[in-house]
Amino acid sequence: MTADLFESVGDRRPSRQPMGEGAVLLRGFAKLIEDDVIADLRGVVAQAPFRHMMTPGGHRMSVAMTNCGGFGWVTDRAGYRYDAIDPASGKPWPAMPSTFCLLAEAAAAEAGFDAFAPDACLVNRYAPGAKMSLHQDRDERDVGAPIVSVSLGLPAIFLFGGLKRSDKSLRYRLEHGDIAVWGGPARLAFHGVAPLADGEHALMGRQRINLTFRRAR
Repeated sequence: MTADLFESVGDRRPSRQPMGEGAVLLRGFAKLIEDDVIADLRGVVAQAPFRHMMTPGGHRMSVAMTNCGGFGWVTDRAGYRYDAIDPASGKPWPAMPSTFCLLAEAAAAEAGFDAFAPDACLVNRYAPGAKMSLHQDRDERDVGAPIVSVSLGLPAIFLFGGLKRSDKSLRYRLEHGDIAVWGGPARLAFHGVAPLADGEHALMGRQRINLTFRRAR
């Protein structure tokens, strides 16, 4: 898969920035097929529009969300979980576009995680001021598969810590096209996103879109 993405760019491979054992930033990786990814993203959102979900504690999330793939991550008064049905429409989530699968599998392989086959893609939309508090991704049945997180649009400050909430978090500036991958010893690392600064991106406007690929089941 990785070789397919690099056919048109030869040896100009995106740079790698380690974030710790089992975690790496692939700078500009998504730009290799950004036009197709953005077009397919718009198709997903047309079928399952963004919405602000509620946490079990009754708080409205500042980040708007939707999903594609066999399963979608949802939160409401009943708790955090994966569900094959979009609660807003009563229908299955949109199928995961082939470009999404290609990008996620190639990024995982580039980071050292072969044979990654995501069955869920969380799509988060950050407007200026939106943030994501430090948390672990642990609602998946098997945490052996990595997390692949694609950044599109406005730059954001990504917070990446350790296995305890109290561990120090390092700050990384994520630009359009960057992909963060973490797994293995870093799979349950606490991470989050600082409040998004205002701005205007040439392709995405006044927003940041985050595609987070996971193996839910």
